[in-house]
Amino acid sequence: MLGLDNIERVKPGGLELKDRLVAVNRVTKVTKGGRAFGFSAIVVVGNEDGVIGYGLGKSKEVASAIAKAVEDAKKNLVKVPVMNRTIPHQTTARYGGADIFLRPASHGTGLIAGGAVRAVLESAGIHDILSKSKGSSNPHNVVKATFKALLDIRRPEEIARMRGVSLSKVFNG
Repeated sequence: MLGLDNIERVKPGGLELKDRLVAVNRVTKVTKGGRAFGFSAIVVVGNEDGVIGYGLGKSKEVASAIAKAVEDAKKNLVKVPVMNRTIPHQTTARYGGADIFLRPASHGTGLIAGGAVRAVLESAGIHDILSKSKGSSNPHNVVKATFKALLDIRRPEEIARMRGVSLSKVFNG
């Protein structure tokens, strides 16, 4: 998907997945007989409990492009760490021209994100977070940068194990 080694892949069997349409593009191929129109869609699916995936689909009709994108997204599911409705620590990621910044927020802050970033975070079940999208607003690159940022997050248990300290020591310094 994004070429990251430490990701936890998930099988779609038994999961209640909800899909969110991020963007649909109309594409045109010019032939000697005129213009041939088609559609390209990007969709994010998730169970709103840390399991998310994205997919791309192309077809002559919008509905079948979306259906293909959903099927593709279900094949690329990954697990991201969600703690107390937010993420464990802040992170940034860049994909193409899109630059994404994610920072955990206290309970009740809400989902401060727009467009493609919001779709990914809602699908992951993140409710309290601050985000900033810089650079390109291309939905494909924004979705991929957001995924990259979420997959770069390390679980607190993993950090405690690497440092050789208790979990409470990671949070209390």
